[in-house]
Amino acid sequence: MKAHNNFLERLLKERDLQIMAWLGIAWMLVFNYAPMYGLLVGFKKNYRITDSLFSFKFLLSPAADNFGFQHFIAFFNDPEFSDIILNTLGISVLKLLVGFPLPIIFALFLNELRQARFKRVVQTISYLPHFLSWVVLGGILTTWLSDSGFINEILVSIGVLKQGITFLAYPQYFWGIVVISDVWKELGWSAIIYLAAIAGVDQDIYEAAEIDGAGRFRRMWSITLPCIKGTVTVLFILAIGGLLNSNFDQIFVLWNTLNAPRSTVIDIYTYNVAMRSMRFSYATAIGLFKSVIAFVLLFIANKVTKKVNDVSLF
Repeated sequence: MKAHNNFLERLLKERDLQIMAWLGIAWMLVFNYAPMYGLLVGFKKNYRITDSLFSFKFLLSPAADNFGFQHFIAFFNDPEFSDIILNTLGISVLKLLVGFPLPIIFALFLNELRQARFKRVVQTISYLPHFLSWVVLGGILTTWLSDSGFINEILVSIGVLKQGITFLAYPQYFWGIVVISDVWKELGWSAIIYLAAIAGVDQDIYEAAEIDGAGRFRRMWSITLPCIKGTVTVLFILAIGGLLNSNFDQIFVLWNTLNAPRSTVIDIYTYNVAMRSMRFSYATAIGLFKSVIAFVLLFIANKVTKKVNDVSLF
């Protein structure tokens, strides 16, 4: 009884924090877990947007002929399946190889700047693109990469091109454009968490290393990187888990019928079959397939990193 009273006293004492925590849990239940019921749509052979998810007929559908894995099989047999997977993995892996280490390197060098005013200017300039939506940046990139854009003017002036070309009209350039523009937009913002981790490193270690004659690069390699290893590992696991997420907003604003052979990823394909073809069951099945693969990748990455450096999410 005494333990129960102590528990209630703690709840009352921490009521403000409890309210904040429970509001977060409620938000997660409503927007992350409740919609999972709709995944049943992916197993229904025929589903229309006017059908009620809570109808008696829908609830009994698993026992009827209107329930099965036909949409998953259809997706695997789709002639575009191999190209969609190739585009999704190609863009995501390139973003991982290029976009993941660059913020770490940027944070390491930014931390070494000693002039506070110059450091703030660099941080502000690098953070700014993150706060612009891809709709805005997509319009800017479309203008820059047009045949009369300033990118073409530079390339023509230095002799790389004889005349300007519309880069977004050529599929072979699309992956590079997506990766470079993603780095441009997110480099500074992604470096924030690494800068926060670096700020927590004991400065006495740096002073001792400097006394021993260690230069800046040696201190970065031997002190800073090992001290932020946990942060890097956790973010790497999350990046692997999101490997099939190719940033729908970015690709959607840059996508067109000319670059479609190299720009149609899983998210774009799902959008097209759902919103343009009204095949909601098929689109739900594709989304569930992507989520299952993402969970498997997350689990594997977590296991590998735990075995390699004893750091993991769970």
